[in-house]
Amino acid sequence: MTVRIQTQDFDVSTELAALHANNLQVGAVCSFVGTVRIWNKQEPNAKDIHGMTLEHYPGMTEKAIEAMVVQAKARFDMFDAVVIHRVGELLAGDQIVLVAVTSTHRHESFQACEFLMDYLKTQAPFWKKEHTAAGAQWVDAREADDAALARWGINASNAGG
Repeated sequence: MTVRIQTQDFDVSTELAALHANNLQVGAVCSFVGTVRIWNKQEPNAKDIHGMTLEHYPGMTEKAIEAMVVQAKARFDMFDAVVIHRVGELLAGDQIVLVAVTSTHRHESFQACEFLMDYLKTQAPFWKKEHTAAGAQWVDAREADDAALARWGINASNAGG
């Protein structure tokens, strides 16, 4: 398992190659990369986001994510995982997070990757501030993220609604 919190960007190809190196039983590698995006103006509540700031609690954040990976390994038939999350100032188009999982078959790999991402969105101790033309504001938890985690049988009430 690899869990890193860092300010610098990451190279997806390098990380995926390292994840399944020396394990010839790996038949599936599933990955997700999240990026800072400019919101589509057609979306409800669209904001003109040009960047964000991500903060974390060093040590505590890594331990929380490691515990998530342990839970994923207990639920899914997977070999290994890498989770890299960036912090600091990020601009539109920048990579924020990489979650990647290896397994024997694609189904387990897809599920484990999605589980980790859903868990990461609601349970990892990160604080996000969006920067718009109107100024910066801290982002509250979303009910949709709590609902995504609930489908795995984990109740979260971060959105407070």
